[in-house]
Amino acid sequence: MRFMVMAITTKESEAAPPPKPEAFVAMQKYNEEAVKAGVLLAAEGLTPTSKGVRVKFSDDERTVFDGPFAESKELVAGFSIIQVKSLEEAIEWVKRAPNCSPNGEGLVEIRKLMDIEDFGEGFTPNEEVAKVKFKEVARS
Repeated sequence: MRFMVMAITTKESEAAPPPKPEAFVAMQKYNEEAVKAGVLLAAEGLTPTSKGVRVKFSDDERTVFDGPFAESKELVAGFSIIQVKSLEEAIEWVKRAPNCSPNGEGLVEIRKLMDIEDFGEGFTPNEEVAKVKFKEVARS
């Protein structure tokens, strides 16, 4: 099973100074352990929302909003994608991660990525997309 692990931040903590160098070293060590264990598939940090945009869909109309997004209480600061056998194993890996939050308070959301079987028997994936998206699933 693949899970997306999202580091959640607030607009206040997003404006805080970046983590100290020791925090980056600790996270690199954790990520290296996850790679060696065959768990970590991807890991990325995101720029602040002040450098992002949102696109609102309303029927055929699209409206673009520049960041920062004042109405948002929680924001995604970064993410990783891990491949483990269960939600419980995903939780255990997340609990081992260092706390790199500048103020010592952190929140992580874990959500299962949908795989072919999650769409039901009638689903046939686009052949070209399936080559990329589901190649890891086929190996497990």
